[in-house]
Amino acid sequence: MKLKTRWRGVATIATAVALVGAGIATADAGTTGKDAGPARATAIKDPTGGRTGLPGLVNAANAFLATISDDQKAEVLLEFTEENATAWSNLPCAGTCRPGIELGSLTETQLAAAEAVLKAAAGTGKGTGFDQIKDIVAADDILAADAGGSVPGGTPPSSDASAAPAPSGSAGGPPPRGGMALTYGSGYYYLAFLGTPSVDGTWQLDFGGHHLATHLTYTKGKAVSASPFFIGVEPISFTDDSGATVEAMRAQKTAMAALTAGLTEKQLATATLDQSFGDVLVGPGEDGQFPETKVGIAVKSLTPRQRKLVLAAIKPWVANADDATTQQLLKIYERELDQTFVAISGGTALDTHGDYVRIDGPSVWVEFICQTGVVYSDQIHYHTVYRDHTRDYGGEFDF
Repeated sequence: MKLKTRWRGVATIATAVALVGAGIATADAGTTGKDAGPARATAIKDPTGGRTGLPGLVNAANAFLATISDDQKAEVLLEFTEENATAWSNLPCAGTCRPGIELGSLTETQLAAAEAVLKAAAGTGKGTGFDQIKDIVAADDILAADAGGSVPGGTPPSSDASAAPAPSGSAGGPPPRGGMALTYGSGYYYLAFLGTPSVDGTWQLDFGGHHLATHLTYTKGKAVSASPFFIGVEPISFTDDSGATVEAMRAQKTAMAALTAGLTEKQLATATLDQSFGDVLVGPGEDGQFPETKVGIAVKSLTPRQRKLVLAAIKPWVANADDATTQQLLKIYERELDQTFVAISGGTALDTHGDYVRIDGPSVWVEFICQTGVVYSDQIHYHTVYRDHTRDYGGEFDF
């Protein structure tokens, strides 16, 4: 599938990153975009100030805030409350079901600064972290072009997931069922800071749109959570403007398929559930709703090689955080492998509607499911979610 023209004339993430890297200096923010920031806002060559980790992220956040107006800051800077933190969705319901400022309302300078924040916050691995964010958003631009931007009416694309309530202090409410307009495209992704970005306080970075919900929580000078993290994609592959094939979720699909392929027939029989699935269980609006009993095959019964496959299957989701946080969380999940279970429903190749894999540990929770495409009904697309039983939203709320 060929990558189509970008939706709504919004600069792509790749373009914005190029602007940052090249140090392109000025854009007349006083005359471009909704609620544009101070006139002739200046892009900083290195918004991180040469720092890495949380200090670099905070510098990038402050550099972004310096490019926007007070009205725009009111959209970006929200209180770190349960209501705001849990107001996210996997649906293409624009800003009616998620907090933050719309990327489509930003000037090129502001957009470059916003995406520098994401680059500082997310991991640097190929096909994960920031690299994956770019590809997910690019896939949504294809949906926008092929669906004419929106699909009016009808039912939401996910049969089980529902739109969360609108964040407090924002306009609108949950999109109406049965008559909602499903809106796709890179302009309909939203960035918010819940709490004030700092190196010693507690705050959360939220970024999301259709098929993407990122929550990174920081407290007392370190990242404490990279979940919940919802990621999906449609189409699952496409050809970009250079002629290269892009598979935005190749890392997740490959790792999960390797895990299922690495089990023996007897182990698969133990891991396979009688239940079938239409979507992830613990998606938006399902905070804390983990099954009481772990099911499937116990990882402690697997060989050392198979145990490594389980850990490798977890990693692509955890890698949505910075590299140091990813390693910290993976060490926790590795220590807990003996109390972790793998469950399967449907086929193991993960290429047919209803194919489903779950990894459930004392802390980690990852779900992967194949669904029939919404716009491309002759294909499948992926829905997945990574959660942590105790660390979601930094463990700030009691679900």
